[in-house]
Amino acid sequence: MIRSHYVGELSADMDGKDVTLAGWVHEIRETSNITFLLIRDKTGIAQVIGKKGVTGDDVRKRMSLPKESVIVVRGKVKANKEARAGFEVIPTDVADLNPLSAKIPFEVTGKVPAEIDVRLNNRYVDIRRLQTTAIFNIESTLMGAFRTHLSGEGFQEIRTPSVIAEASEGGAELFPVAYFEKEAYLAQSPQLYKQLAVIGGLDKVFMITPVFRAEKSNTVYHLTESTQMDIEAGFAYAEDAIGYLSGTVLAMLEAVKRHNQDDLDTLGVKLDVPKVETVTYSDAIKALQAKGHDAKVGDDFTRKHETGLQEIYGDAVVITDFPTALRAFYSMPKEDNPDLTNSYDFIYKGLEISSGAQRIHKPDLLIKSLEKKGLNPKKFEFYINAFRCGAPPHSGWSIGLERLAMQVTNSNNIRECSMFPRDRNRLTP
Repeated sequence: MIRSHYVGELSADMDGKDVTLAGWVHEIRETSNITFLLIRDKTGIAQVIGKKGVTGDDVRKRMSLPKESVIVVRGKVKANKEARAGFEVIPTDVADLNPLSAKIPFEVTGKVPAEIDVRLNNRYVDIRRLQTTAIFNIESTLMGAFRTHLSGEGFQEIRTPSVIAEASEGGAELFPVAYFEKEAYLAQSPQLYKQLAVIGGLDKVFMITPVFRAEKSNTVYHLTESTQMDIEAGFAYAEDAIGYLSGTVLAMLEAVKRHNQDDLDTLGVKLDVPKVETVTYSDAIKALQAKGHDAKVGDDFTRKHETGLQEIYGDAVVITDFPTALRAFYSMPKEDNPDLTNSYDFIYKGLEISSGAQRIHKPDLLIKSLEKKGLNPKKFEFYINAFRCGAPPHSGWSIGLERLAMQVTNSNNIRECSMFPRDRNRLTP
């Protein structure tokens, strides 16, 4: 490795220790006697000081570099109570690994704000921003905690196809792809296949997978390619899956609080782990109406409604028993009222981050539901046949990673939480 340490591994206790750091020039300031250089890597920023009469003139000369130059610094750690980190690095050598041959498109330090489109067009530079790095550090923790928590609950990770023969959830939000002589689509969801895994006897499964929706919307809440974190549990009813959902979300938030405090501080976020409230769809509609919202039974929740639900119930609320007309064809109707389903949404800080349901596991009922949604059961024959071979009751859900990260990091645009976002207009970089 080129480096001996990351910046985040250094401390004043290492006074006198030889180190080799590698990263980018974050800031530089020069006087006649002193050169201050800030080197940045993914863990933080360290101050490198070249002093006349202490540091060789040739080393000080090599410190005179444009910001965002990629460098290696060799030197000694020196404890210094006046330095922000409690130490500085006295260089013995500075090397420019790849001299800049293009203008940096915007100010990485944030001193001069840049429009989000400029930043996204140059995402490979934008990721160097401390705030952008913090977001993706937090996303990494969220995914890791998702895997760790569900593995501890007895789930196993699987992978499902991204190219499918028919819509997973109905509707027209599909990307067609050329698949030899056949018609195919990019998957809207791993829904059908995770159910087949459970029917196959794996019982409890999870996955982290890309999904694709031809969203015509240009809002700050939608992407055409996003990341879903899904589970499916066999021999489980809706209330069982809701328990897994609440437990998983809280475990993910707790992991961020435990591992990403520096990143939260960088973003100016105070993260609390909330209590989860559960309320039926009809009661939620009544509560919204009581607060003056234009909401009625049969409506899906708008963004304004979701914000209203946060004001009424707090940062974490599970809405259950949605009308059948609002849910996907595979959602199990309630036995005592087939106009309602054993389905649910999780709204976190005023935004839906997860949706799920108990699934229809009886083939005759599944065929009727497909037909009612205007779908052709013959195109789902492989799926329906699986339920004829001994399918247990099962339930599941998905969490939108970027949406959850957006709420955790208090981002204003979901594109901030997708490393290389895809939307209606953006296909590069």
